[in-house]
Amino acid sequence: MAKKRFEDIYTEGKMAVTKIIRDNETGVLYMFHYGGPISGLTVMVDKDGKPLVDKDFIAESGTSVE
Repeated sequence: MAKKRFEDIYTEGKMAVTKIIRDNETGVLYMFHYGGPISGLTVMVDKDGKPLVDKDFIAESGTSVE
């Protein structure tokens, strides 16, 4: 079976839920939040404004991040 492109790696909450989602092709992390009729998705960034890449993804894939 092929690996899914996006994977939930962290979930918090029951009524208002926040998830961290990893793109399994790039390792980039996204935050998704929903609660009631409101939801939002955003890319997570580091202190320099660059997309945040999952450290586990880097270790598994051997990818280097500059």
